[in-house]
Amino acid sequence: MSSGSAAEGSTAAGGVAAPVTACRSCDGPAPRVFLSLGSTPVANRLVKADALGAVDPVFPLEVGFCEQCALVQLTHALPADEIFDADYPYFSSFSDMLVRHSEKHVIDLIASRDLGPDSLVVEVASNDGYLLKAFVERGIPVLGIEPTPGPAAAARKAGVPTREEFFGADLARALVAEGLKADVIIANNVMAHVPDLNSFVEGFSILLKDDGIIDVENPGVGALLAHNEFDTVYHEHFCYFSTIAVDALMRRHGLALVGVEEFTELHGGTLRWRMQHQAAAVPTASVAEVLDAERAAGLGSFERYASFGDDVRVLQTELTELLRSLRADGKSVAAYGAAAKGATLLNSTGIDHSLIDFVVDRNVHKQGKYIPGARIPILDPAVLLERQPDYLLLLAWNVKKEIMAQQEEYAARGGRFIVPVPRPVVL
Repeated sequence: MSSGSAAEGSTAAGGVAAPVTACRSCDGPAPRVFLSLGSTPVANRLVKADALGAVDPVFPLEVGFCEQCALVQLTHALPADEIFDADYPYFSSFSDMLVRHSEKHVIDLIASRDLGPDSLVVEVASNDGYLLKAFVERGIPVLGIEPTPGPAAAARKAGVPTREEFFGADLARALVAEGLKADVIIANNVMAHVPDLNSFVEGFSILLKDDGIIDVENPGVGALLAHNEFDTVYHEHFCYFSTIAVDALMRRHGLALVGVEEFTELHGGTLRWRMQHQAAAVPTASVAEVLDAERAAGLGSFERYASFGDDVRVLQTELTELLRSLRADGKSVAAYGAAAKGATLLNSTGIDHSLIDFVVDRNVHKQGKYIPGARIPILDPAVLLERQPDYLLLLAWNVKKEIMAQQEEYAARGGRFIVPVPRPVVL
């Protein structure tokens, strides 16, 4: 339900949202639709103040299930350069929880893999260098691969060598031709963003040393269903992974799952999958345990997904009614977190400036801009204590503990928090 009125399915730059005619992973039949969120703008295309007179192009936002390999995926695709443009605003360093999680990962990898000055750690989608910087500080060679100019420049400024390119089989071959092979490849919160999954994973198999490891993190589709996390669906996320689907994808490229770890508090429920070349792979018990649990939960069949759309509509109705009731009572409402998930929640639910006065976000690159579609202004969090809205809708609910800890003074003054997912609650 975007406020933009541009033609659906095309962008001002000429890009097209192409229907998916075959599974992105196994090339089987087109995915079977189970969730439709209407047509929305690109979630991270924040609107600059001087562009408020223009309309926001909108695109179909539907999710389907591959009945052949169990991959959950969007039914339409935008070209990557329409999503990850020069103004791409995501900088990982603004999340304290993510930085702490990543530093622990680095320390664990150094110890468990005996990494040192002769090793090479490659991170795909290295963003602003928040993770690789921890290796650099410990004298371990790294290479970041980051296609978006702003984060890539920030990474280089922080001392992290970075290639400003998209990763795939061609880039992997070029790196090997330069004499590079990776002891460790890290790909956190990126595999969902990749339209050509097979080239991406083939790149892993090309670049990885014979005895190397790959660690991939992404929110798991099981958590999405269990916690009603529909707002993690946006055009930037082409796919939503179960371990079942990841296992099939990796096997296709000579890689094998050797471990699965879950982080329930990270991004609403994140899985870390560890892979090696099949010839070197010795799977831990966690692989079979997670695969068995996912099959028992129905993640390998369409039936588990079929009712998800109904659950989402209930949540959207309850949230809209709550906000309208608060407005009718004369209450002021702001929101925290100009994240992509917030844009999906607002636009697919029909929530705009009439219900939310403003959004705050710590990311200075987002401040002064507007949420696409909903056209709500994004301000510095300091504004919360200046204006003291009665309620604060946590669009970035996945870091609600961090936000609520930051905003103790706001709460002490009587401010209350609304957590929208899995069902709207007031705290």
